[in-house]
Amino acid sequence: MALLLLKPLRLAESGISQRCIALPAQRTFASASQNPKREIRSRPSTPLNHTTHQHAQPFSSSTRRAYKSVQEAKSRYRLGPFSWQAGILFLFAGVGMTAYFRYEKARMARTRIAEANKGIGRPLVGGPFHLTDHDGKEFTEENLKGKYSLVYFGFTHCPDICPEELDKMAGMIDKVKDKHGKVMKPVFISCDPARDTPEVIRRYLAEFHEDMLGMTGTWQEVKDVCKAYRVYFSTPPDVKPGQDYLVDHSIYFYLMDPEGDFVEAIGRNFTVDAAAKVINDHIADWKGKIDKS
Repeated sequence: MALLLLKPLRLAESGISQRCIALPAQRTFASASQNPKREIRSRPSTPLNHTTHQHAQPFSSSTRRAYKSVQEAKSRYRLGPFSWQAGILFLFAGVGMTAYFRYEKARMARTRIAEANKGIGRPLVGGPFHLTDHDGKEFTEENLKGKYSLVYFGFTHCPDICPEELDKMAGMIDKVKDKHGKVMKPVFISCDPARDTPEVIRRYLAEFHEDMLGMTGTWQEVKDVCKAYRVYFSTPPDVKPGQDYLVDHSIYFYLMDPEGDFVEAIGRNFTVDAAAKVINDHIADWKGKIDKS
């Protein structure tokens, strides 16, 4: 009788045990199905070594970025704060400064020459004079003021030197006029007043340039103006009327500023371009007014 009662109890106990064992598995499966992302995050997807997997990818990425930064740093260190644009600007600035300093050096040299030639108290070259121009009008040193003047001493019967120098003078006049306008007065003063009358001088200068002004006077007036300009001249002694002769004289162009002060002497060694440059540079340095009429 007792055995009959125990057998059903054992069967019931075995069923209860199987249900209890299955219940946690069902709960686990249910929790996994309800929150699968949490389960996936908490477990590694592959059975790799955790330490190796965790550090391999960050090390590779950070090493690549660090290498790029080091290369950039080295490149910046080699170049410094400069670039090709800065180099070009630096080059142009250097060329400009060099040109400016050369111009200033030449300008200061011209200024020293002009100041030294003025002398102290009395001008070294130039001064009062009284002559007659090729139109028969009175002409003095006051008529030179207001413009730059280029004064040349010669005579109309000169066979070679005077014509050559007057041709150069014509070239200077044109080059100065092209750059600055009518700011210069070219003057030809005869050292041979016995033969060079106003009419003779007027016809003679017309062959060279229309802007040239011819001057003559008495023998004493010519001597005085030559002395004022430190010009040497001489005629042969005992010359008879109508006799042909040559006059020995200094061969220079005398540049005078608008105030009538001597600036510079231009000799035969100057070409037309070189002489015109000297004149144009002095005109460009002038700070006062210049008559351009």
